Amino acid sequence: MIFPLPRFAAVATAAIFLALPVAATAGAANTTGTFTGASDHITTGGVTIVKTAGGGAVVILDENFSLDGAPDPRVGFGTDGVYADASDLGELTQKEGLQVYIVPASVNVDDFNEVYIWCKKFAVPLGVAALN
Repeated sequence: MIFPLPRFAAVATAAIFLALPVAATAGAANTTGTFTGASDHITTGGVTIVKTAGGGAVVILDENFSLDGAPDPRVGFGTDGVYADASDLGELTQKEGLQVYIVPASVNVDDFNEVYIWCKKFAVPLGVAALN
């Protein structure tokens, strides 16, 4: 599920998701990364993966997120430079700013070490954030 929200509502929504109880691994830090552009696109800003109670997770594109534009941009995961089609979280809702994407139960965030902004139309990365 994707939450396309005006800027003020996106900030409130992100705050709510960040307040959710973390997974059973108490004390575990959120996973973060910073986007680098790809395929001649400019993609910048941070991303945070927050694990929630019950094994769920959300992907938060930080307030400083920006994409210069492209057709059919999607948010998803990959590993070691390879995008995983099955990890598609849906269409990028806006080119700039804070956004929250719920990771479906079928996607295990621990299986990936990158977050992608992916162009589905041309099957190329628009931006990649290595997770740490």
